Amino acid sequence: MSKSGYQTVLPLLADSGSTSGSVYSADRIVQAPALELPEVLNPNTRLKMDGLEFLSLLPESSIPVGFLDPQYRGVLEKLSYGNEGKSRGRRRSALEQMNEDKIGQFILGIDRVLIPSGHLFLWVDKFHLCQGVRDWFHGTKLDIVDLLTWDKGTFGMGYRTRRRAEYCAVLQKDPRKAKGVWKAHNIPDVVQETVSQRDHPHAKPVELQGALLAAVSHEGDYVIDPAAGSFSVLEAAQLRGRNFLGCDING
Repeated sequence: MSKSGYQTVLPLLADSGSTSGSVYSADRIVQAPALELPEVLNPNTRLKMDGLEFLSLLPESSIPVGFLDPQYRGVLEKLSYGNEGKSRGRRRSALEQMNEDKIGQFILGIDRVLIPSGHLFLWVDKFHLCQGVRDWFHGTKLDIVDLLTWDKGTFGMGYRTRRRAEYCAVLQKDPRKAKGVWKAHNIPDVVQETVSQRDHPHAKPVELQGALLAAVSHEGDYVIDPAAGSFSVLEAAQLRGRNFLGCDING
C-alpha cells in the first residue's frame, strides 16, 4: 500500500529501456517551447478555476500532453440507475456534470494548446465507448491512435454486468506518429491498479497516468488537466519529474 492509498500491479510501467534493433524509437525528438505563464496560473498547485477559462490563458501550441476526465451528464440521464443522490451515488451526482457540448469545448481548448504531435489522454466509460466519442473532437486536429483498459479491481454499477473497467483513449494531434514522439514501448493495453476513492469518487490511477505522460514528454515539461478532480495527474507528474498545470471548478 503506497502513501496515496492505493495498491497497484504494474510490473511493466518503468521508463522505457533500449529498443535497439526495433522499428520503434526510445528517443523523443519532439520539444515543447519555453512557456511564459500569466501570474494566475501557478504550476504544481491545485487551482480552483473554470477549466475553459484555464485553457484560454495558455499559449497556443505550447503543451506536449494533456488529460481530460469529463464528468458525464449523459450516464446519469440515459442509464438512470436510480442511485443518483443516494449512497455511493451521492458524491458522484454532486459533481458538476458536463454535457456533450461542454466536453467538446474542453477538447477544442486542449487541441489549441497542444504542440504538433502532442497527446491527449481522454478517460471514457463503457457507455461512451460503445456510443462513440468522435463527435467530441470534430473540428480539431486530434484523432484516436490507441486505447487502454484500466481494470480497477472493484465492481461498479450495471443492470447486467457490473462495471469493473474504465478506458483511456489516446488522442494525438497532427502529425500523428509514434517514432520519435512516444518513447515507451512496454506499457500494456490492459492495466490493473486499485485506487482508493475515499477522497474523490472519480480518482484515477496515478502510476498508469505517470507512465503515459512520461512516454510523451521530457522531464521538466508541462502536463495539463483542466478538470483535475482528485488531482491524480498532479501527483503523477510530480513523481515523474514533470510540471503540472491544472484546475478544477471545486479546487
